[in-house]
Amino acid sequence: MMLKRIITFIFDRYVSANMLENKLTKSNIEKCKKNVILGKGSEFSHSSRTINPSAKRENIIIGESSHIYGELLVFGYGGKIKIGSFSFIGDNSRIWSGESISIGDHVFISHNCNIFDTNSHETNYLERKESHLYRLKNNLTTNIKGNVETAAIVIEDQVWISFNVIILKGVRIGKGSIIAAGSVVTKDVEPFSLVAGNPAKLIKTMTS
Repeated sequence: MMLKRIITFIFDRYVSANMLENKLTKSNIEKCKKNVILGKGSEFSHSSRTINPSAKRENIIIGESSHIYGELLVFGYGGKIKIGSFSFIGDNSRIWSGESISIGDHVFISHNCNIFDTNSHETNYLERKESHLYRLKNNLTTNIKGNVETAAIVIEDQVWISFNVIILKGVRIGKGSIIAAGSVVTKDVEPFSLVAGNPAKLIKTMTS
């Protein structure tokens, strides 16, 4: 009897919990896949999120053999995200698009990064207030652009973006560049550059 109780406790405490966690993880991954066009061999994780209000899967395109652990969001008023092949998006990283974000092949984006091609809100305080009230009244979230400023972001092949980096709208990051941890990128980065700081500045040019 005691052995039976111990076995039951172990099953309830560990096996059942793991089964539930695996079920929730699988459900979340399937939900993510429904919102995107996913290349062969690419994967989501239990921590991934995809938000695509328009339900147009072509708004989020992921190439082959890429791993997405963070959040991909396109606003209802517009936005497109394209991620190449063999790229990686780390835990708690957010990629939000109101216009266009293009990420190349073999791009490594670490955890806790924020890449936004939009201001998300109007800069004029009266417009911001009225827009917010309108969305509340009509039960809307991301469908109204108004005067929110957007500008495309391009991240070329073989870029490494370290943890806690912020990349703002209208930026192009050249091939093979490295963005150091904690940097805030507000301007274009030339290919094969190492940049760091807030705002990010050139530290050195790399030959390889």
